[in-house]
Amino acid sequence: MLDGKGRISALGLHTICESAQCPNLTECFQHGNATFLILGDVCTRDCAFCAVTHGIPGEADPEEGRKIASYAAEHGLSYCVITSVTRDDLPDGGAAHFVRVVRDLRLLRPSTRIEVLVPDFGGRGEAVDAVADLDLAVFGHNIETVPSLYTRMRSGADYARSLEVLRRAGTGRDRLLLKSGLMAGLGERTEEWESVFGDLAEAGVRILTIGQYLRPAARNAPVARYLHPEEFEDLAARARACGIPRIVAGPYVRSSYLAEQAYFGGKNV
Repeated sequence: MLDGKGRISALGLHTICESAQCPNLTECFQHGNATFLILGDVCTRDCAFCAVTHGIPGEADPEEGRKIASYAAEHGLSYCVITSVTRDDLPDGGAAHFVRVVRDLRLLRPSTRIEVLVPDFGGRGEAVDAVADLDLAVFGHNIETVPSLYTRMRSGADYARSLEVLRRAGTGRDRLLLKSGLMAGLGERTEEWESVFGDLAEAGVRILTIGQYLRPAARNAPVARYLHPEEFEDLAARARACGIPRIVAGPYVRSSYLAEQAYFGGKNV
């Protein structure tokens, strides 16, 4: 049988692990784990921190859910993470494709827990509802950075809109765990962290990842500062004090790193 990376390629699937140049790629692939990237591997936005290709996306693959299910069956995955590029070119931001992928995966792998990490769908509330109403373990949307850096780092995104995605997903869905992720070292001020932690807690976030920003290519924003490991421990403590119970924090942490462990109770690394 092909290894994880080889089988993913053979199935014609994409992963954010490769597209975003995740530093944990080798570790995860060795265990058969991957975060599947649906709706293609070309993003309509061009965030300053991201390595994913920016441009005009192609057509979505209607068989993506079945292909992911095939991989999950071959590798015995009991937990599956699905994310996507941002598709501002689509009327619903890609929500209908998320629904199709998750339903196909659920049909073929009924016992597999599914975590999604969604874009902001352009702020369309009905798109958020369509995905949040699925049979999910975790609904994730990354805030990424502090409000003062949005204009420079998250072109096309809006801090209040992203908070509303999380808030809306959790409204009336107590069973659903909400998750978000932040990067450190982009130029944020220390005093900005607690305000963001408070906003996320108020929105209902129960799982938070915090990792060091690493510049993926020369075209991306430079690293403003590298945090010491002890600083991640401090940030995790601050986030818990603000009301977020499950934290995964450390220099190499990314949104989906240790996702299954975070779901079952959280871990600090």
